[in-house]
Amino acid sequence: MSLLQSDAAKLKTGDAAPDFSLMGTDGKTHSLSGYRGAEALLVVFTCNHCPYAQAKFSRMNDIFAKYSGKGLRIVAINPNDAVAYPDDSFENMKRVSRERGFEFDYLCDETQEVARKYGAVCTPDPFLFDSAFRLAYHGRFDDALSPGKKPVKFDMEEALDAVLSGKKPPHEFLFSQGCSIKWRE
Repeated sequence: MSLLQSDAAKLKTGDAAPDFSLMGTDGKTHSLSGYRGAEALLVVFTCNHCPYAQAKFSRMNDIFAKYSGKGLRIVAINPNDAVAYPDDSFENMKRVSRERGFEFDYLCDETQEVARKYGAVCTPDPFLFDSAFRLAYHGRFDDALSPGKKPVKFDMEEALDAVLSGKKPPHEFLFSQGCSIKWRE
């Protein structure tokens, strides 16, 4: 397992969300335009096998429960090479989504093209967009950067509170930490 921190180099605050068209664990193809009308869109590059990503599944469910009624939509995207990492296969994505009770879309980026467009480097690597799909915040969910740690500061929720009230988040970028994306050669 390679541990990496997210990078602010690709998308900058105010940049438009790159489009995508990806298969979800619900058997449907999802694209960026399908989230029109959202007050905020949280795109999280994640996977099944990484303990850092797994440690944030509950946080993602909690955020969805707290903010979906306020117009938040969440899209989780698995960019990992499932041939090299079978735990990240589409079938296992469906199982994880079911077992973890995901109420948000979990999509497969089989070509890894979407992860490259966003500049994602680790799992989890969250990107928060406003209602115009402009990047408002890129970074960690909270200050518990290692599995098993208890968070004290809830950075994503602070960013969401700001975006949903039409304000700028207190931070534009706070690195997330997780396993490296498993790129195809």
